[in-house]
Amino acid sequence: MADRGFTATEHISGHLSEVGAKTNEALSDAATTAKAKVEEFGRAAANKFDEGRMGTADALSSAASSLHDSAANFTAGQKVVDIAHSAADKMEATADYVRKHDMKQMFADVKSVVKSNPGPSLLVAVAVGFLAGRAFRRD
Repeated sequence: MADRGFTATEHISGHLSEVGAKTNEALSDAATTAKAKVEEFGRAAANKFDEGRMGTADALSSAASSLHDSAANFTAGQKVVDIAHSAADKMEATADYVRKHDMKQMFADVKSVVKSNPGPSLLVAVAVGFLAGRAFRRD
């Protein structure tokens, strides 16, 4: 009779091991599928970002050109004209940067700037968060 109890215990133990192995396999498969979906989503987002990059750069260049043209007609004084031209030059530089750098390069640059300037970066993040919150607020 002791042998039967031991055999039943072995049977239950073997069954539990089998269930555990199947559970581990199912969890592993689910994790692999989830990881693949996240990677696919990331690639799609990066592609979408890169598709819009040239349009954004063109819009910045166009705005810079318009600002340069408008600055020539300003009557507010030379200092205002110089500021407008300086802003237009910076917009054009930004357009060139957007054209020449993909999303990975831009994120690497942002990471570098944040690491070099944590205080100001935190202030900018707070300001952007505040403005985004105000923009999406329902009043």
